Amino acid sequence: MKKAAYLLLLFFFCGAAYADDDGEREHHKKEHGHSAASVTNPTYEEVCGSCHFAYQPWLLPSASWKKILAGAEDHYGNAIQMDGGQEKEVAGFLLANAADKSSNKRSKKILKSLDGQVPLRITDVPYIAKKHHDLSRAILARPSIAGLQNCSACHRTAPQGVYDDDNVIVPP
Repeated sequence: MKKAAYLLLLFFFCGAAYADDDGEREHHKKEHGHSAASVTNPTYEEVCGSCHFAYQPWLLPSASWKKILAGAEDHYGNAIQMDGGQEKEVAGFLLANAADKSSNKRSKKILKSLDGQVPLRITDVPYIAKKHHDLSRAILARPSIAGLQNCSACHRTAPQGVYDDDNVIVPP
């Protein structure tokens, strides 16, 4: 009986400690920018997300988004179809939430890595390239991944703006 009571108390206190740790972890993530908001603009999701993953704006600086939008008639071989209202809304969303406007810790690392560069692709951001340096071309060429630009293939929580290593599963 004493042994059962001891185990029950041990279980209770260990469970409470674990619960506190989880809360601490979430607090740490929020405080230190390890997570960020998901994309919250339906027009951006509709226009851009219809062809590819709707990247969070904080992954590129304003200057990059401006260049990308300026080249909308030839966006990697395709024209982006937007009316004037959609174009204004998408541009406003991207520019207001770009890396240089974000307090996200990763945005700050992205900006620092750019050293003045204005990349047109998120995969050209030195910080992002460095984080993925250990992935071979063979892994990235897998049909289940189809390239570094397909964030959500491995980062299962990418749509929520969470790119923590804890949430990575490299598919076969």
